[in-house]
Amino acid sequence: MTPQDTTEQDTAPEPPSPQGATVYWLEHAWLDTHVEPGVTVETAQGRITAVRTGTATPPPGATALRGLTLPGLANAHSHAFHRALRSTVQVGSGTFWTWREVMYDTAARLDPDSYHALARAVYAEMALAGITCVGEFHYLHHRPGGGAYADPNAMGEALIAAAADAGIRITLLDTAYLSAGFGTPPAPHQQRFSDGTADAWAERAAALKGAEHARIGAAIHSVRAVPAAQLGTVADWARERSAPLHVHLSEQTAENDACHEAHGCTPTRLLADHGVLGRTTTAVHATHLTPKDIGLLGHSGTGVCMCPTTERDLADGIGPAARLQHSGSPLSLGSDSHAVIDLLEEARAMELNERLRTRARGHWTAAALLRAATADGHAALGWDDAGALTTGALADFTTIALDSVRTAGPLPRLGAETAVFAATAADVRHTVVGGRQIVRDGVHTRVPDVPAELAAAIAAVRTND
Repeated sequence: MTPQDTTEQDTAPEPPSPQGATVYWLEHAWLDTHVEPGVTVETAQGRITAVRTGTATPPPGATALRGLTLPGLANAHSHAFHRALRSTVQVGSGTFWTWREVMYDTAARLDPDSYHALARAVYAEMALAGITCVGEFHYLHHRPGGGAYADPNAMGEALIAAAADAGIRITLLDTAYLSAGFGTPPAPHQQRFSDGTADAWAERAAALKGAEHARIGAAIHSVRAVPAAQLGTVADWARERSAPLHVHLSEQTAENDACHEAHGCTPTRLLADHGVLGRTTTAVHATHLTPKDIGLLGHSGTGVCMCPTTERDLADGIGPAARLQHSGSPLSLGSDSHAVIDLLEEARAMELNERLRTRARGHWTAAALLRAATADGHAALGWDDAGALTTGALADFTTIALDSVRTAGPLPRLGAETAVFAATAADVRHTVVGGRQIVRDGVHTRVPDVPAELAAAIAAVRTND
């Protein structure tokens, strides 16, 4: 390893404190509008208690984080078990629909223990990538064949425990998935996803409990997977709990065509008519929309989570992100199928996709793209108190090296541009969650050998034995 592959960390012994106070000195910090050199951040009981600028050197006892420190990144859309498909689904050609068959085979092999092991490793990979909070779009509820576990939420609880073990926060978006298509019952490989009815889903989901690191939200898998008459049940469940509600929307033109045939309208219109849209709702993908759809989403304040690395991997298309934001939809970002886990790449890809579509540059500033990856992503997951380096916020942040082969050279004041347009997840050096260092010098403090854990967990569910 060469000097440019590592970031120096100045540390002094942290004195014990009954308040759990820790002081960090940030060589450079992104403070939402600009990069500030020499920032001291004091934390206690998991929150930022003070932010002091103009500190040229680390105060006594402070942990120094050299590089550019950002608020923790929020991965607003994840299917943890899809990580097991990486590279396997790159063999040959096909479509979203053929990819889905491989995904079903992997889903069929998971149980609470193997899912916990896989998710723990995946969430540790996220921590190494600077992600401090994940939105897990969870529909693997029951045993293969549809029978319930002794604990009907054993699979969801495994994910919550995995996030705790990996040291990151989670919003478990418990997902209603009731049908294979409009008017079609679940296929055999989908039966473990289904609770039968939205009322039965709501009863099971109500038994899920949050934790200090975990919040519970809801999801509608898609308009094809939840009958129209039952969409309102899921929306009401989330609304009554002030919980976030997410939904896959118009990822494929085939979904739009089938919705028109079944209901005579677009999926967006169907969601609007059944009270699903609104400021606590996030539509995922929103790739194939009409101008009226864009207006419905924007005027209702519905957020949109873009997942560019998955959308390009599955050849879904390029969603109208700029038009959605101009219409009033806040944007967040997700790594979805985990073709790669790199929120900086998701931010970069959203801008670069728009450049390819329009043949013009500069649709978002680097600061706006970072906000999508931080504050707006956390808000989409129900963590409004995270995503900023400000007093009172959760003490979640990540540091990117400014001396790697990708990031060396630019002036530190251009750190936001460097992070978005040059850095990758490999440049993350430190990750702090709740004031505790989860990644130190590129090494996970709780899962020391993340690659080995990934390899073992994926081998346990591999479909091509």
